[in-house]
Amino acid sequence: MQHFTALPPLSLYIHIPWCVRKCPYCDFNSHEFTGSEDAFPEKHYVEALLADLDQQLTDVWGRSIQTIFIGGGTPSLFSAEAINQLLSGLRARLNFPPSIEVTLEANPGTVEQARFNEFFAVGINRISIGVQSFNNKHLQQLGRIHSAKEAIKAIEIAHKSGFKRINIDLMYGLPGQSIGEALGDLQCAFALNPDHISHYQLTIEPNTLFHHQPPMLPDEDHLADIEAASREQLAAHDYLRYEISAFAKTGQACRHNLNYWQFGDYLGIGAGAHGKITRSDAQRIHRNWQVKNPRDYLAATTQAQLLGGSKLLSDRETTFEFLLNAFRLVNGFDTELFQLHCGLPISTVENGLRLAEQKGLIDWGLKEIQPTKLGLQYLNDLTELFLPAEGSEPEC
Repeated sequence: MQHFTALPPLSLYIHIPWCVRKCPYCDFNSHEFTGSEDAFPEKHYVEALLADLDQQLTDVWGRSIQTIFIGGGTPSLFSAEAINQLLSGLRARLNFPPSIEVTLEANPGTVEQARFNEFFAVGINRISIGVQSFNNKHLQQLGRIHSAKEAIKAIEIAHKSGFKRINIDLMYGLPGQSIGEALGDLQCAFALNPDHISHYQLTIEPNTLFHHQPPMLPDEDHLADIEAASREQLAAHDYLRYEISAFAKTGQACRHNLNYWQFGDYLGIGAGAHGKITRSDAQRIHRNWQVKNPRDYLAATTQAQLLGGSKLLSDRETTFEFLLNAFRLVNGFDTELFQLHCGLPISTVENGLRLAEQKGLIDWGLKEIQPTKLGLQYLNDLTELFLPAEGSEPEC
């Protein structure tokens, strides 16, 4: 039985589901906007987001929001005026500390100097730019709407607009990609001096164009060589690996994502957004999700039916979700954090931990549990040791 002595940190995720063009590898809830610019429903959508939040406020009364992440889709399609209206509505409803981290995802193809200046002026203080590659051939293969030159310009514009915290998303393991080309992407990123680089492997996901028309990807040995060479270069340029695919300069880890990986709480608003809230009154963790289709989401605004579904997590589901996230962290987690955020003693998962230790997948210290190099390499094998048994659904 879960018992929480304190509530975890609370974040807010906001989903903006539209993009200019759906990429063939993307399995996120994103939809091409095919209407005219004048018909873009940003005002209506901001109203829907705030109505969505209003329905969830009773779950978080008195709690402060530590981070905000506006993802998509392509949130930078929205005007700075719309983002300002959204942030103003949030401030009227939630407690913000002065140090709050507010991230906006942007694609290079939607960047203008004036718009970035305005985003910074209205309160966005961290920008995450989806570059994926600085190689035009690979950008074309990935279906991106920007060129390498436009990607470089976008990051330069972010610096000029005042952003001190800039993340660059890069993919590796692209069709036909050589080690030299992968390292070339990193060298371009290093020259632009972001404080954070998300460096992740292209994988083929269900319900994507690549799943139906798969490209020829590098084999496992070639991927391993790219990974090893890339991590060596990232470390040499002072980008420390703190999560399986996240690298940051000292003190510049993404606080919002850290809260996910440490199993903190988060509200989710927007079409298809998910949330996870610890309820001290019920001593249970409550997970919910919103209506997924943007058209249905907007239509539901006036009917107070934005919630797509909800459930309470069982003990087994809680511990699995915690470990699924925490084992992504290079430094692992403190056993006290497990108890605080799961409401359960570490002994609940002792059998799985002992087995993982025997397999060389974790190091189990006096207070810390850390994935080994082998554990990070075979993360799926590690987390499968803690999968909930069928029929472990809680009664709601």
